[in-house]
This record gives sequence, structure tokens and C-alpha cells, in this order.
Amino acid sequence: MSASKYDPITAGVEEIRESWGWFMFLGIALIILGSVCVVFDITATFATVLVFGWLLLISGVVQLIHAFRIGSWSGFFLFLLGALLRGVTGYLLIRYPLLGAESLTLVLGSFFIVGGLFRAIGSSMAKLPNWGWGVASGVLSVILGVMVLWQVPITGLWFVGFAVGVDMIFDGVAVCAFAAALRHLFKGPAFLAA
Repeated sequence: MSASKYDPITAGVEEIRESWGWFMFLGIALIILGSVCVVFDITATFATVLVFGWLLLISGVVQLIHAFRIGSWSGFFLFLLGALLRGVTGYLLIRYPLLGAESLTLVLGSFFIVGGLFRAIGSSMAKLPNWGWGVASGVLSVILGVMVLWQVPITGLWFVGFAVGVDMIFDGVAVCAFAAALRHLFKGPAFLAA
């Protein structure tokens, strides 16, 4: 193959082509784990909040150590403030997981509304090919956000785990589709010439 016809994307796909089975395994595992999260949404919500809380707490401790290691630098107080904010937020999520789940649900519901509005308005203004799907997706996100916020004390129990599960399922389907595409690619010069 000449240097002028080298395509890094084609070369990268050719390198991972033989690993299509591992991609398929990962996709199936994500679909199974996502389904478990959807079925056991309350447990998945609390697990997600606790993991997020511990990550924040640990990163706060690391940032606090870093702040004191660079104590003479003028950015010391910025690092110290960031460490305290992360640490306290992580502690509160671990100590009060139900309130943490409700808070995350409020943030996600607001995100769906604002993101959906931007998507619907942007798609209708840009009018790219198939722009109606973008508008429909945005409107659906707004409706979902309103539904989540309308029932907030109750949705705080299950919504985060459900959302994580649905996200894992869609990621798993996408990885399985990628693995299937890798499996059916032509190998050798015919593929490279395409």
C-alpha cells in the first residue's frame, strides 16, 4: 500500500477486526447489566449514588493532599476550596443517599428539559436532512423531563438507576452492532481498496 493512500481509520479498523468477539461479549454484557439495572432500578439508583459519592469523597481527599503539597503557590486556596466542595458533596451523598438520588433526579430532569428545548429549536432552525427526527427527539426529552420533575419525590427512588440501565442497554446494542460490522468486513486488499 502506498503512503499516499494510507487511511488511518481503515488501518485502525483492520487492527481491531480480529477482536470482534470481544466487542460482542462487551455489548452483550452491557445489555444484561443494563437490564438488571432497569429491573432493580431502586437498588441501581442507590448503588449509583453511593459510587458517585465515594468517587467524589476520594477525589476530594486527593485534591486536598495536592493542595497542601503546593501550599506556597497562589492557587492553593482554589485547590483547597475544590477539595472541600468535592469531599463534602461526596460525604453527603454517602450519608444521605435518598436525598442524593432526589437531587440527581432534579438535575437530570432539568437537563432533559433544557437539552430537549435546545435540540428541538436548533433542529427546526437548522433544517438539516431529516430535521424532524431532531425536533421529535427534543420534544420527547422535554416531555420526559417534565414527567420526571412532576413526580419528584417518587421518581428520585428509581429514576437514576433506570436511566443508567437504559443507557447501558443502548450502549450494549451499539457495541454489538459495531462488532457485527467488524465481523462482516472484508479482509485484505479488497477491504483496503474500498
